[in-house]
Amino acid sequence: MDEREFMVAADAELARIEMALETTSQSGIVDFDFETKPGGVIEIEFENGSKIILNRHGAAREIWLAAKSGGYHFRPEGGRWVGTRDGEELLAALSRTVSEQAGVTVRL
Repeated sequence: MDEREFMVAADAELARIEMALETTSQSGIVDFDFETKPGGVIEIEFENGSKIILNRHGAAREIWLAAKSGGYHFRPEGGRWVGTRDGEELLAALSRTVSEQAGVTVRL
């Protein structure tokens, strides 16, 4: 996958995540704010002041997730974004980390 293909795929995945976050934040299940920033960054801030940061990393051709529980890297494989350490899918990892930091079960 060349850099252009990566950017298109990463931007599509980040847009999908943004839509899932918007739907979840409007549901009233969990209280958080999120902001999409230039350069492929999504910052999620919780009522308790903790944050989760998602960003595309062009040089590594990965999407990175930083949460209280640690840092995670995801690469595109077969139309999915999978963790480089354990194969966990990006949306599952994001649901897990949002749940941990919000203190309520969230499924994105």
